[in-house]
Amino acid sequence: MIQKILDEALAGDNVGLLNPTTEAPHHDLESALSPFSSRVSSSLVEQVLKRCRNLGVSAHRFFLWAEKSVPNFTHSTHTYQVLVDVLGASREFPLMWVFMFDTKDDVGRRKNIHPKLFRLIFTSYCKANLPFDAIRAFHRMPDFGLTPNVDDLDHLLFSLCKNGFVKHAQSFFEEQKPNYPIDPKTYTILVNGWGDEGNADEAMKLFDEMTKSGCSLDILAYNALILCMCKCGRIGSASRLLKELRVRGLKPDASAYAPFVRAACEVNDVHAVVRVLEQMRRYALVLNVYTYNCVVKLYCRSDMVDEAYGLLDEMIRAGAKPDTWSYNSIMAVHCGRCEVNMAMKLLKRMDEDSCLPNKHTYNMLLKMLIYVGRFKRAEEVSEGMERCGFHPSVTTYSVVVHGLCMKKGKLGEACQYFERMIDEGIPPYVCTCEILRDRLLRARLTDRVKVLMEKMRQSTSCSIRDLACVMEVDDRWHRKHGHLIN
Repeated sequence: MIQKILDEALAGDNVGLLNPTTEAPHHDLESALSPFSSRVSSSLVEQVLKRCRNLGVSAHRFFLWAEKSVPNFTHSTHTYQVLVDVLGASREFPLMWVFMFDTKDDVGRRKNIHPKLFRLIFTSYCKANLPFDAIRAFHRMPDFGLTPNVDDLDHLLFSLCKNGFVKHAQSFFEEQKPNYPIDPKTYTILVNGWGDEGNADEAMKLFDEMTKSGCSLDILAYNALILCMCKCGRIGSASRLLKELRVRGLKPDASAYAPFVRAACEVNDVHAVVRVLEQMRRYALVLNVYTYNCVVKLYCRSDMVDEAYGLLDEMIRAGAKPDTWSYNSIMAVHCGRCEVNMAMKLLKRMDEDSCLPNKHTYNMLLKMLIYVGRFKRAEEVSEGMERCGFHPSVTTYSVVVHGLCMKKGKLGEACQYFERMIDEGIPPYVCTCEILRDRLLRARLTDRVKVLMEKMRQSTSCSIRDLACVMEVDDRWHRKHGHLIN
């Protein structure tokens, strides 16, 4: 495996690209790598380690081989961090600690013990649903010559909250806060955590504690609590916080208003959205693209397509460049209404605005064009899709095959697209096989069904061969569907 990595890397730009599927035998690794030892660079080692993300044991062995066998080679501190991250991501926790202790015990390597290593360990344990192990790792930092500080505490609390262990984070915070100079950032992490849990009462309790403890309240703390209140449906409390923020002399930013916009979009309250946007315009505040997209979707759901286009223009003027999903929301409306010209104009505008369509954009267009019988235009869109580097996926093929099956005189073209999908090794959906089979049988084209079934049986794809049985017509099929060909 590693030999293949280095063969590919050294034949190209000396940057390894790993796509591992199996591990090399242990006894072959060193002998397989030894011919390349004189040409291995630090950047190559890092690339290989990063692509070994699910192969912690192999990554560790490669790391040791490079350290031992490559002439005049020394791993960087960043390489140590990459390996710890890989070992944690692959849940090789015992091996990770062996590596950590080996590093600590080696005088030459000890300089690479850095708080960043432990922050990676916190994250790995939390992602593995092992919050107590993450907390134990925090307590082990002094064993490695590191004195935990409030930044390390914040990283641990953030990892716990982000992975759903807010109660663990809160409990550990209560235990540790006498030992550290707690600042608004720490409280804000926990407030965000309780907001994600939908517990506004706990978030407010922390905010009140922060106020009483003498911590200087900042805009981030207020934004976190406003977001929490909006998520929990307590818009009135969030509005009072926004006013309090100004009373304290703090200037609201776009992040203070965004939760109000998203909350109003969730309940389809167009008037509330418009009010918030007007207020933001007075202060020249610009939302992020994600929040603008929520408004675009709301306008489209509310049959306000002109307003959606106006918001696209506003985004561009404000420097919040619309993304593909901004346009797709409007495209869905045009396609749903079968407005071919408007849809094609929007596709052209995407090109003019330097926004690449995605597969969903093309699938919507193709489905509409086939439905309304604009087959030549559908072919042009399909060709444009491939020019943009989007090769048809199973979804795209299914959209085309299903659409053509529903159109009189287009069954032959449906078969051609189906065969192209098989030739490209793309397993079709079961429903696609069934629809095409039934349409062919209704047209008394049983021989064509047999040809397609045989083509599937000869495919190099196991999944396609397994699906060939779906095309088979037996006695059970005749009992259930015989009326189709009577």
